[in-house]
Amino acid sequence: MVSGIQGSLCVCVAVLCLYPSQADQSCLDRQQVLIAIRQMQQFLKGQESRFTDGIRIMKARLSALQKSITKPPADQVTATSCPPLEAPKHGKMFGSKYSVDHEVHFFCQPDFQLVGSNSRLCQSNGQWTGQPTECKEISKCASNPCQNGGTCVDTGNQYRCSCPIDWMGNSCQHPVQTAADWSTLSDSSFSRKARCAKIERTQHCSCDAGFHMSGSSENSMCKDVNECEVYQLDGVPSLCVHTCINIPGSYRCSCPPAYKLLSDGRSCEDIDECATSQHNCTRGNTCINTGGAFQCVNPECPKSHGNVSYVKTSPFQCERNPCPMNSRSCHHAPKTISFHYLSLPSNLNTPVTLFRMATAAAPGRPGPDSLRFGIVGGNSRGQFVVQRSDRHTGELILVQPLKGPWVTEVDVDMSEYLDRTFQAKHVSRITLFVSANEF
Repeated sequence: MVSGIQGSLCVCVAVLCLYPSQADQSCLDRQQVLIAIRQMQQFLKGQESRFTDGIRIMKARLSALQKSITKPPADQVTATSCPPLEAPKHGKMFGSKYSVDHEVHFFCQPDFQLVGSNSRLCQSNGQWTGQPTECKEISKCASNPCQNGGTCVDTGNQYRCSCPIDWMGNSCQHPVQTAADWSTLSDSSFSRKARCAKIERTQHCSCDAGFHMSGSSENSMCKDVNECEVYQLDGVPSLCVHTCINIPGSYRCSCPPAYKLLSDGRSCEDIDECATSQHNCTRGNTCINTGGAFQCVNPECPKSHGNVSYVKTSPFQCERNPCPMNSRSCHHAPKTISFHYLSLPSNLNTPVTLFRMATAAAPGRPGPDSLRFGIVGGNSRGQFVVQRSDRHTGELILVQPLKGPWVTEVDVDMSEYLDRTFQAKHVSRITLFVSANEF
């Protein structure tokens, strides 16, 4: 309080000194007056923030006191819960508690589409929010699996592609190879004469490894074995993670651009352009490595609206400016917004935890006694759910595979409560860069 009085006196002296006729020679000069004004403004801003926090804490404590006084005796309290729910057929359910304020989440197996509510909340009246959930089968041809002009035929549990005359494979992905394609008659590296010798009037012929014998015993030829065609799984070459290239007597593997072949000769690893300075991100942007590429990012805070405005406190976080005491909408707006970037392979096996949110109380302040987590944007296809992993941590879980190349965003919020009174909200915006490759 003494410092406040001193600050007030300082301002009064400064004001008097602006009028020389009313002040003596001990008056401050103009620069000193400006410095004094700025110090007083900073002091008032800090006092306002502490006063606002004190009022909020006092309201929460008064609300808790009121509830404790009006709370019925323990022998009259009955635990309110909702009827048990079951996972839909061809789907799964996250969440096993059916008491008030607990949520359950649903997702469907691949090839099935969720109809109804993907999450439901147990209300104080013992009823669940939302609608019953079903998993309806998606036509196998809905994703257009047939390539190169092939026609998809749905056969129930599977699909079949009717391919044009020049294409073959389960998805019409391989060109039909003709004799001219093999070049076995004109290219000596793919077709060569066999090594033959007569032993006791019998001719014995042999070929090098990677070739097979053809023709008659008098005119034997060694033709290359196309390992890429021989060793396939479901119509796809299985010797290489990416592309198999047939060479005379053997094969070799290749990787897509921005990947390197590992020492096993078949696996591919992404090249980190950000770590090796192979990117072209300008100053002020941050390089994010993705599968087979990179992204230059510079997230921006939301634009001011009403009494809500934000300031960027780090390259990946925005904080809300102090709110007026009587602005309910400002206090319920996110207090912090953080930005996160994840790189994923295509068709990642699910379910898998992608991201965790947690909270911790500031020193000297009462921490929240309960948290609520939810998805507030970017989940129109029901590919994500949020569940609590412990008292102070929530997890974002991918429950449906993502097929790349694709970029998508999902917003997760964490709301803090003290004695069932809302305290603050924090939002994490997670951007997923899904690669075109499955490795």
